[in-house]
Amino acid sequence: MILVAVRIKLRIKSLRSHKEIVTSALVNSGFEAETPQLLIPRRLAIELNLWPPPDDAYLVEVGTAGGPVRNYLVPSAAEVYAETDDRTVGPVKCDIMISNLEYEVLISDKLGGELGIVILDLRGKWRFSDEEKVRETEGPQYWF
Repeated sequence: MILVAVRIKLRIKSLRSHKEIVTSALVNSGFEAETPQLLIPRRLAIELNLWPPPDDAYLVEVGTAGGPVRNYLVPSAAEVYAETDDRTVGPVKCDIMISNLEYEVLISDKLGGELGIVILDLRGKWRFSDEEKVRETEGPQYWF
C-alpha cells in the first residue's frame, strides 16, 4: 500500500470526561482555522463522551470540496499530544469539531503549527520544527 499523505499518532484527552484515545490523524493544511482545531468523526466523539454535544457546543458551517457542511464545534474540549516512538509533543489545548461525514481525524493548520509539524514531502515525510530527523507517516485509522 502506498500512503500519499502525512498522518501522525495523536493522543487526545477530553477535558470534559478525561478519557484518552490514541489514533492516527491526517495533517491537513487545507483545514484552515482561527484556533487550534481537531475534526473528529462522531464515532470518536462518542468514545470521548463528547456526543451528544455538550451544552456549550454550537453549529458551524464550514466549506469543503463537496460544498458546505454543518458540524458541531466544542470549544477548548481537548488536549492533544503528538506521539512518536522517541518523543511526545504537547499538550496543546484545542477545539473539537464533530463530523457526521468524515471517518478520519483531521488536524487543522493552526493545530499542526502548535504541535510543530513540518511537512517535508506530501508522500508521507515529516518532522518536528525543532529537529532534523525525517519521520514517516502513520497508517490511516478510520472511525466508522
